[in-house]
Amino acid sequence: MSSKLSGLKWLRKAGGAARAAKSDQLLNPHGALNILVIGGGGREHAIVRSLGASQRAGHICVALGNGGTLLEPRTENVVLDITQHESVVAFCTENVVELVVIGPEAPLVDGLADSLRKAGIPTFGPGREAARLEGSKTFAKSFMVRHEIPTAAYKSFTAEQREGAYNFIDWLNGRVVVKADGLAAGKGVVVAGDIEEARSAVNACFSGEFGSSGQIVVIEERLEGPECSMLAFVDGTTVLPLPLSQDHKRAHDGDKGPNTGGMGVYSPVPQVNDKQRKSMTEIMCKTAAGLAEEGIAYQGVLYGGFMLTPSGPKVLEFNVRFGDPETQVILPRIKSDLADLMYATATGELAGHELEIDSRVAVGVVVASAGYPEAVATGHAILGLGRAQVLPGVEVYHAATKVVELNEGDSEKIVTTGGRVACITALADTFEEARAHAYEAIDRISFEGMWYRHDIGLKAFETTKKKLGKKSSGKGLSSKDSSSKKPSSKSPDGKSANGKKLGSKILGGKKPNAKTSESKKPDAKKLSSKKSNSAKRPGSSRKEKMGN
Repeated sequence: MSSKLSGLKWLRKAGGAARAAKSDQLLNPHGALNILVIGGGGREHAIVRSLGASQRAGHICVALGNGGTLLEPRTENVVLDITQHESVVAFCTENVVELVVIGPEAPLVDGLADSLRKAGIPTFGPGREAARLEGSKTFAKSFMVRHEIPTAAYKSFTAEQREGAYNFIDWLNGRVVVKADGLAAGKGVVVAGDIEEARSAVNACFSGEFGSSGQIVVIEERLEGPECSMLAFVDGTTVLPLPLSQDHKRAHDGDKGPNTGGMGVYSPVPQVNDKQRKSMTEIMCKTAAGLAEEGIAYQGVLYGGFMLTPSGPKVLEFNVRFGDPETQVILPRIKSDLADLMYATATGELAGHELEIDSRVAVGVVVASAGYPEAVATGHAILGLGRAQVLPGVEVYHAATKVVELNEGDSEKIVTTGGRVACITALADTFEEARAHAYEAIDRISFEGMWYRHDIGLKAFETTKKKLGKKSSGKGLSSKDSSSKKPSSKSPDGKSANGKKLGSKILGGKKPNAKTSESKKPDAKKLSSKKSNSAKRPGSSRKEKMGN
């Protein structure tokens, strides 16, 4: 049975000095939001840290959290079975939780957001039907075809149609992408180089390697070009694009080795031009409009994974939550109040909100356990996290960590609990500087078997140099210098981006507006709020300008 959030009753019994010392931080300012964050990875630690900087955040509890969330101010990890929706609703009711933020995809596909909304609890995250965009690749592909959203040609097959799958692979000369239809923790995708590899991937799905998620297989034509991600807050009628990012999925330097959940990421993406960015924004708006047309409510963040093909951006996948590790470079660049934005999204009041975006670039490097993405050993002590965190512009986001209690009087220690252990993010004026700071921070961290890629953000650095014709010996370039042209004020990166109401393809007739409105300055540092009074809570005020 959960306990109310009052004083030390909210603290876990296993907590020690670090958490007991935070007991005086549990007093909730009048009108602030009690927030429950669902999840326990690096994404959730980044969300919690940004929420903790919010003027509107009161108590923040995390189920189940990790070693990093446990040590954040005003934050506690709670033990809660998120598969038991009644228990989650009861916890929120008992503890006056006023906003729930669902991080991972599994509880979204399971319909947790529906159960919370039915109980009247504002929830950031789409319901079960909308979550099918990620939970079923067949549903997502058919949705894109219905709404003329550019994507790769595809076919779906069951185990009984194995020969048909082989024939489709042969027809495409083996240059295909094979995907398990359901959720597979980011590992159910094989980018095949030949017919044999493609057939092997199909057989792996049908043999049960991914459980029920592999009972249906989606085979797509293999697109060519660089990848890029655009995320956007969507409240059902309004779309607010976030800064662009680019993930590194392959395990090793030079994009070699097996696919992973992501070994590093950077933001913004200088390889993307204004035309491509506009096209991606239009696609995100068209997707939100399509959901509304089909009567599917969407309140949360929508993730579009794009391939920048010669014929324009095409959607590789949709996710219905923040990416990991994309979140760890996007949120540090958002200076607007995150709790304010999430509450507005959850309550359908996003229209008129804007983003204040840090013009600095961000590079995030994942440190992993030996053996990842396969089986890993856990329980290894992690040293140097504090020494890394104190470096200017550096954020250390825990993922697979936990705090272990020692004998009374001894200090606590943090140990590994999985494959991707932490993401080290650095913000700086240039990609060269951000890379240098991130890797300097990593040099201060150690645990048995630790490894990481050494080339995260290198393409971005090289692209900015090439665009301005710089010599390799020149200084690294900032995001503001990534093009010889004056930056477009319609870009969501490095400037103010404005939430736009979808026209009434949702509400009554017009096509959705796929542009962000022009700001007076391309690199606007301060934003104005036009939200309705109904989105405000008594005693709360919008934070107009916030540092990192």
